[in-house]
Amino acid sequence: MTTQEKEILNKLIAKHKTSQAKALRARIILQFHEGKSLSAIATALGVAYKTVLKWTERWKTSSTSDVEERLKDLPRSGCPDKFSPEQVCKIIATCCESPVEYGLPITHWTHRELANELIKQKTVESISTSEVGRILKENDLQPHRSRYWLNVKPDERRDERINRICAVYANAAITPNELTISYDEMTGVQALERIAPDLPMKSGKPQTTEFEYKRHGTQTLIAGFNVATGEVMGTCGETRTEEDLKEFIKRVITENAGYETYHFVGDQLNTHKSESLVQYVSNYCGMTGDLGVKGREGILKSMQTREEFLSDSNKKIVFHYTPKHASWMNQIEVWFGILAKKVIKRGSFKNKEELNSKIMAFINYFNETMAKPFKWTYQGKVLVI
Repeated sequence: MTTQEKEILNKLIAKHKTSQAKALRARIILQFHEGKSLSAIATALGVAYKTVLKWTERWKTSSTSDVEERLKDLPRSGCPDKFSPEQVCKIIATCCESPVEYGLPITHWTHRELANELIKQKTVESISTSEVGRILKENDLQPHRSRYWLNVKPDERRDERINRICAVYANAAITPNELTISYDEMTGVQALERIAPDLPMKSGKPQTTEFEYKRHGTQTLIAGFNVATGEVMGTCGETRTEEDLKEFIKRVITENAGYETYHFVGDQLNTHKSESLVQYVSNYCGMTGDLGVKGREGILKSMQTREEFLSDSNKKIVFHYTPKHASWMNQIEVWFGILAKKVIKRGSFKNKEELNSKIMAFINYFNETMAKPFKWTYQGKVLVI
């Protein structure tokens, strides 16, 4: 035995993932190498003499193979396959099809239902549920499982939108005469009241929260994140209508008067491109032209025409819209995560008013003690690995 082979055997024994059978064989070989007799090895390891004889002989006669290969069982002939390759392919194909195609009122197969259908279709004469399970496992098929996926809608302006927002974020800290606000709505925030108080944390035991709760309704938070300072403005209420959004934008501008340009970064929700928002921006910027009629003509005609107006950089208020399915580019979403973890997830609220007040209190607390700009490093470029 070489030094390297000895090291490999010792590593196999020490490794947690090594099977007990393989570790036992490694111990037999190591003790044999130390010069112990076969009977002494059998007694020491509590195995039969013929087992020690088998693996020591195998070790001596397979010296050209690597260590792990020499500790493996030899292939067994076994019984012939019960199903032909064609039958196995048909079993797999049937599993990958919807049961609805076979006239069954179910969404997915169980082993029993698949076995019954295979017999009904005369794919096989007979097959047990365990045999179906074995074939599916060998081919890594799991009809009982499902996952959601998103068929991402194409956005022809994706790169343009990403580059524009990244540029706005980068300029926020170096353009003191411009205000950049990342805004959005956090909807359906539930006022849940736990039916029993939390149990406090103890040594070796985390805080315990009561599982059952009472529902007291929901609130909607409309909030904006100052990209340059990290401060947050918010308003909490019952709805998130276009009027609510317009009033929030108006409040942000009123309470931050004096800037040459106001940049707002948001997603493509219809209330973010509303008729009332266009009218407010037009009036604030002193525009006197005809805005047209919603659904018919002019700037107000459609979502697209309203977006073109709101995102036009040749005015004092400019909106920047994230690409479709890319709201993660909106920095306020990061702050919503902070709010959820620190206030909502473990919170217990007796009514909507208490939820509202605690959210607004956290905004004040955050601005006083935690506010700082996020370090935005994404540039919209493909990462090179």
